[in-house]
Amino acid sequence: MDKFGLLKTLSKASRGNFFSIELPAQSKEEAETIEKAAAELEKEGKIKIRECTHKEDSVYIQGIMKYALA
Repeated sequence: MDKFGLLKTLSKASRGNFFSIELPAQSKEEAETIEKAAAELEKEGKIKIRECTHKEDSVYIQGIMKYALA
């Protein structure tokens, strides 16, 4: 999953500006890719991550959207 796909998924999962989502990850590499994409979005200032946890078969991300999508 690239960062644009992740941003779109997060915007759909948000309630107001807050989001909480658990994304399935088939492998450890896929989980690392999701975590890296989330970190890039945070560096760009588009989201603020409160929690990013790798579980057995998924990645849980909780945070705040920092802007509204057009």
